Amino acid sequence: MFADHVLKLLSGKQKTSVTKPQPEAPPERVGDKKYFLDASNKNLTFIPANILELWELEELHLENNVLEGIAREIHNLTNLKILYLNNNDMKLICKDLGELSNLQSLDFSNNPLVPTTLPVIAHLRALRQLRLYKIQLEKFPIQICKCLHHLELLGLSHNKLKDLPKEIVNQTKLKEIYLQDNHFENFPQELCALYNLEIIDLEQNRIPVIPDEISSLTKLEKFFIASNVVTVLPDSLGSCNKLIVLDVSNNYLHNLPSTLKELTEIRELGLSGNCMEKVPRLICKWTMLHLLYMKNTCLKTLRRSFKRLLNVTILDLSQNYFEFFPQEICALKNLELLSLDDNRICQVPPEVVNLVKLKALSLTGNNFMIFPEEVLLIESLEQLYLGQDQGTKLTYISENIMKLTNLKELYLENNSLENLPDSLGSIKTLEMLDCHNNQLKELPDSICEISALKTLLLENNQLTALPLKMDELQNLQVLNLEGNPMEAPPPEVLHAGIEEIWKYLKERRLMITMATKLQAWYRAVRVRKGLGSNEEIYKLLKKGKTSPKDKKGKKGEKEKGKAPAKGKKK
Repeated sequence: MFADHVLKLLSGKQKTSVTKPQPEAPPERVGDKKYFLDASNKNLTFIPANILELWELEELHLENNVLEGIAREIHNLTNLKILYLNNNDMKLICKDLGELSNLQSLDFSNNPLVPTTLPVIAHLRALRQLRLYKIQLEKFPIQICKCLHHLELLGLSHNKLKDLPKEIVNQTKLKEIYLQDNHFENFPQELCALYNLEIIDLEQNRIPVIPDEISSLTKLEKFFIASNVVTVLPDSLGSCNKLIVLDVSNNYLHNLPSTLKELTEIRELGLSGNCMEKVPRLICKWTMLHLLYMKNTCLKTLRRSFKRLLNVTILDLSQNYFEFFPQEICALKNLELLSLDDNRICQVPPEVVNLVKLKALSLTGNNFMIFPEEVLLIESLEQLYLGQDQGTKLTYISENIMKLTNLKELYLENNSLENLPDSLGSIKTLEMLDCHNNQLKELPDSICEISALKTLLLENNQLTALPLKMDELQNLQVLNLEGNPMEAPPPEVLHAGIEEIWKYLKERRLMITMATKLQAWYRAVRVRKGLGSNEEIYKLLKKGKTSPKDKKGKKGEKEKGKAPAKGKKK
């Protein structure tokens, strides 16, 4: 959970493995000339004729439409270098596309292309980047391998490929190849002949063995082979000494070969989902390491030498068997994101105060008997995850939470909280508060003072009313109150949305103010008329007595009925 939130925040992805290169953003239009045109997301069923007349165009975006084909007039765009046609409904590629002699980048991904129409691409001799993701491809056309000699990037992920044609070895300039989520049962041996390869992505296949010949790829920088069935890494992988990213997550590895100690340039390492039991000793010598993912690796402790990894900024040790917060982590002064979700940790050491750059800490699903006050020593924290999907439930949150003055997101879901601390209102930076699945009966009035709050998740609690001044949260965009026995506002107002909720609270506040003023006026009138205050009258009525004025009236009546005293006239 934590890594999902964090990587979404930092890289726009929801994945706990090593980051991959993303498509480059299109450049802006240059001057008044139409070198660049973006016609994506326009629901186009055909390419407008006026676009096909722009002979000076160099980059054209037509992705995310409903195009069923390409008009023959496409050959008019003689200067076109970049063409995006991904996410359309095209089945055929017209032969005229092959006349675009200057085309360098082409994307036909996610189209229902008929395989027999693909050889047209072989005529694009200047092509350097070809993306054919998600087109149900079972065989890569041999013609493309034979005719295109300048390809540097080939994207074939999410298809049904079982192998590559032998002619792929002609792609001697190829630097990047993406083959994720195909049907490979063997490592494509031909890749080992492509000496200029810098990036190989073979994730989510059924590859059991990496060949020794991989040592010939001395320019390899990023190697993704996660989610396969690899049991052992070859010793020869140590010869790829330019590797900076290695992701072997979710395989069947138990250790790393000692020859990998030569990979001193490694910056990102993914080992998650392998039963390592111990941190490989050689990792502690990779002092250039920045990102380390060891989620679900059967770890119980860390090596003392782990503290040498001073450059690590992201560390995922979730779903392991730690019973204590590893002290070695406290030496990693450059650490920014730390996940220890779903372990057995019951206490946090005070040495966490040394993590002066830590921005995100996740301790979801551990065994804290009480709120871990030590986390409040980390003043740099912006995200704190203390939800309990499993493990011991928290029953309170410390009033000292106000010490986290930089906190932006606080996750407290799936606990047994009956209330929130009043001091929460002092955290003016808080934008996200998740308290769903607790036992909250009321919210503190101070919550209305968190002016930066944008998202408030309160579903499945015991709330019956909202604080009257909650409409002061003008930045609030998401408010979830499902599964609460709400009375004020009533369900029909809640379902109408935030604006109606705010309107209801304002009106209710106005009514209460008017009622208070009316009550004060009424009390003043009674006092002026000598009827006594409301409190006095209530007490007298309770004892069966009358008001002071009534007493005076009765006393006068009694005196009238008395006989006159001696010496006085009647």
